[in-house]
Amino acid sequence: MYQVFENWIRRLRARLQLPAGDLLRDATYRRLWSSILISSLGGQVTMLALPLTAAVLLHASPTQMGLLTSMEILPFVLFSLPSGVWLDRVRKLPVYAAGEVALALIVAGVPLAAWLGWLSMAWLYVSAFLLGTIFTTAGSAAQIVLTQVVARERLVEAHAKNALASSGAEVAGPGLAGALIKLVGAPLALLVDAVLLLVSAAILRGIVVNEERQPRADAHFMRDLSQGVRFVARHRLLVALATVVGGWQMCQNAAVVVQILFATRTLGLSEQAVGLSYTGMGVGTIAASVFGNRISRRIGPGPCLVLGFAVCGAGWLLLAVAPANAFGVAAFALMLMLYSTGAVLVFINFLALRQAVTPEPLLGRMTSTMRWLILLPAGPGALLGGWLGQHFGLRSALAFAGCSGLVLALAAWRTPIIRNVRVLPQPMAERDWIGAEADVRAARPAVEPG
Repeated sequence: MYQVFENWIRRLRARLQLPAGDLLRDATYRRLWSSILISSLGGQVTMLALPLTAAVLLHASPTQMGLLTSMEILPFVLFSLPSGVWLDRVRKLPVYAAGEVALALIVAGVPLAAWLGWLSMAWLYVSAFLLGTIFTTAGSAAQIVLTQVVARERLVEAHAKNALASSGAEVAGPGLAGALIKLVGAPLALLVDAVLLLVSAAILRGIVVNEERQPRADAHFMRDLSQGVRFVARHRLLVALATVVGGWQMCQNAAVVVQILFATRTLGLSEQAVGLSYTGMGVGTIAASVFGNRISRRIGPGPCLVLGFAVCGAGWLLLAVAPANAFGVAAFALMLMLYSTGAVLVFINFLALRQAVTPEPLLGRMTSTMRWLILLPAGPGALLGGWLGQHFGLRSALAFAGCSGLVLALAAWRTPIIRNVRVLPQPMAERDWIGAEADVRAARPAVEPG
């Protein structure tokens, strides 16, 4: 009997042991992955607590919820392009770590305002704008840090593992958030996110990345900004990706602004029940994180991206027609699962593709330009979702998101430059992107004014 038990333990240990060559065997990546896991756990609290504070405590209307989401997106439109130029001139890891600390301070400001009696929708709008401002720069820095830690041919695998870290948070986080919100209220629960963000920043400080930045004597802000924009504009795959993922962002934000209202007002769910339903997101993210890399290798990054659009659209459309009873509650959890599954399939391939084709000196400007492009439709999508929910009912916003998501998937599939991407492409040759820089310089006067 003892021998049988010992053999069982040995087989279990072998199953749990990381395969040779697994990314998590690398100490630097493992530390980065741990930071993402902890930060994501706190982010799950904020993802629920902030809109619940607006919807339940401040009785926000659908239009106000749309405005709240738009305020978090607005900084991407305003600051993405200049932040990309700046990021290409500085080390990325310190920016990433400082951003985690700044996020912690902003999040902690909400319970402080509630305690002082200052909390209002205006305070949440300002907080959302500040959060978006930090995400604009520190979020781009975080994406670039990954390319400094992981070889480019393993970027899809790395993004899938990062999504797996997020999925662990999505399984445990919503239940924790729901319990905290019920126990201490939505505003005070945000303090948990603030603490976890500080822990994440402490972990990042221990990462060593060899990144040397030599200042260029001919550096010029507007010329460098134009070079990044022109690089993206000249790359047909990047233009196609920005177009379809931008459309997906519009659909996604139209749905997100009403889904909490639908859960609390149409389905009658409590804050804790909403938190438990959100564990469906964790299930979807785990499934997509575990199998997403395999699916991408089997059918190609382009088709896998299209599949993500279709899965998200189906989820939103399902909730739009769900009845306001127990089946509707199940449909809400299923929608969250389908949405997170599709979102992971979209982003692990989108991020890997855009990083794979970009030379290292342009990563900051490419990342910020692409984020700017895909988030331009996000604000109008959030406002449209809020307007539809306000004037035609919450289901109309969900139906719009679902139908548009499925149409987008069909349009993306009919685009050969996306459908035919079966392997990660190589970066643009140096002579080509330097040529783009030369074109930018030729378009400017030989002597800079002033």
